[in-house]
Amino acid sequence: MANAGEFTLRAFLNGKMDLSQAEAVADLIASENEASHKIAIQQMRGGFSNEINQLREELLNFASLIELELDFAEEDVEFANRKEFEALLNRIEIVLKGLIDSFALGNVIKSGIPIAIVGEPNVGKSTLLNALLKEERAIVSEIAGTTRDTIEDEITIGGIGFRFIDTAGIRETADKVERIGIERTYEKMKKAEVVLFLISATDVLDHEASFYSELKKIRTKYPSKPIIALINKTDLLPADILLNLKSKLNDLFSDKDKIEYQLLSAKTGLGIEALKTKLLDDVNAGILRNNETIITNSRHYDALIKALEEIKKVQQGMQQGLSGDLLAIDIRQALYHFGEITGEITSDDLLGNIFANFCIGK
Repeated sequence: MANAGEFTLRAFLNGKMDLSQAEAVADLIASENEASHKIAIQQMRGGFSNEINQLREELLNFASLIELELDFAEEDVEFANRKEFEALLNRIEIVLKGLIDSFALGNVIKSGIPIAIVGEPNVGKSTLLNALLKEERAIVSEIAGTTRDTIEDEITIGGIGFRFIDTAGIRETADKVERIGIERTYEKMKKAEVVLFLISATDVLDHEASFYSELKKIRTKYPSKPIIALINKTDLLPADILLNLKSKLNDLFSDKDKIEYQLLSAKTGLGIEALKTKLLDDVNAGILRNNETIITNSRHYDALIKALEEIKKVQQGMQQGLSGDLLAIDIRQALYHFGEITGEITSDDLLGNIFANFCIGK
């Protein structure tokens, strides 16, 4: 019987693909939405490894020249142009930082972009979750405080996975269990990519100042996080009062606070599709459309971090005027970490760990 990942391992050992491409096979099999599928395909085609190999080759060329200088130390000659070398190091630093920063986006795309549904008790958070999922996932009751813990589920919108988190209603309570649930609400809000703040339409009309004040507190706490105020239960309002509500909301919300609002009725489904479209616009998925490289593998991320540390050491050495033999030590380390990613440098333990996660054969 074939071992786990045996066919892909043979392809790697026979030079048909590098290690990062081999790992992308497992990511492709495990992908659950179009976005993560696209990232895995791009990596399988060598997009990431080509970028790393190009940097490694350029760095290796300069490393060879610096190593050559060591053989002519007594003649005091320079084969490596220091200005060109500095420019290369700066370019490598920019590329590595970009790849490292992409890991955060890659990770949420791979596991589903977290969207926190928050608000006071009984404003329709669980009803909204059920409407988005098109199933009775959360218990819905007119009794305030029904949801005491977070409930999560994932759907795909426009090829991207979204993980919706229904949270406990935020309010003052003496109930110990409910209080724990509310603490978890704040934790989920902190980790979410987007916050959906729900409020009943009738509550906006009666308490518009306190409602907007609560929204501004969240905005102050998370200045760069997209926040959408969802005015729910609009089906309960007569047409003339609904028109008056829209007018109030337009006056209330300003561009400087960067908080948007949307009317909906989670019970009837009115505004649900518009909300999905809005989420697609707000989520930072533009990098996917630009076909840029996104890192999703934690092993690659760790190797890139280590490579960047070594590149910074070389830059500092250049500024301090260190000799070529000392610079060469850090350059070799940077090259080593580049090689770890593509598989020029491997060990049996490393390969065993990677391919153990594959299906039988593959």
